[in-house]
Amino acid sequence: MKRRKFIKNTFISSIGIGVVGGLYSWQIEPFWLEFVKVKMPIKNLPENLVGKTLMQISDIHVGNGFDYQYIVESFQKAQELKPDFVVYTGDYVSYENEEQFTQLETVLRSVVKGKLGTVGILGNHDYGYNWTEQNVADKITNLLENAGVSVLSNQQKEINGLNIIGLDDFWGLNFDPKKVLNQVHKNRANVVLCHNPDVCDLDVWNNYKGWILAGHTHGGQVKPPFINPPVLPVKNKKYTAGEIDLNDGRTLYINRALGNILQVRFNVRPEITIFELEKK
Repeated sequence: MKRRKFIKNTFISSIGIGVVGGLYSWQIEPFWLEFVKVKMPIKNLPENLVGKTLMQISDIHVGNGFDYQYIVESFQKAQELKPDFVVYTGDYVSYENEEQFTQLETVLRSVVKGKLGTVGILGNHDYGYNWTEQNVADKITNLLENAGVSVLSNQQKEINGLNIIGLDDFWGLNFDPKKVLNQVHKNRANVVLCHNPDVCDLDVWNNYKGWILAGHTHGGQVKPPFINPPVLPVKNKKYTAGEIDLNDGRTLYINRALGNILQVRFNVRPEITIFELEKK
């Protein structure tokens, strides 16, 4: 009888733990935003930019997969930090139909903008179905530009001495990194925005040395303790999240995403990154 009671109690406890864990992963962690602070040493950084902040926001995924009012509230919290630069590294929507344009327009009324500049790039989801719909990318670009976000497509833009290089999405229709990377001056204070970190392994970088800010992976959204996330949308499974030294003068940083594709996270809180600029 004691053995039967032990088995019964263990079974009931396991169910209870599973229910609590499921509720946490579904209703709490997907909305438990973390502001992550990182030092960003940059070669050739002008004195006037030392100590300035650059905020990275990535993968907001506005759509029907979760309550996007959370994105609006997160933007409002981020605005209170008064960043000097803000960069967006793609995937503004989880596109199903034109409803996402209206949803994104609503969210962008609270868009976070930098005191000195605000720049963004597109991600694969911004190209619609199978990443093949140029009209979707064009509409999202227009919405971002109207909200004050300067969208770069294989282009660079210097703002107050910081040169921001924006690559179009690896899986999208306009990926052409050499177009801009072959024109980058090494004596500038350069930062690259690149949605998909797999691009780091391509022979396109023209001896670039410096920071690369990416998103796309969401850190896997679910990461069991002590092992890698079981699902990552990249070829190179080392590219999960956080700061990665590429051992060739480049430093990759992968943001864990602010939004969610599916409303589930475990051990991978949503993130907004705040870089403090310093001289290298």
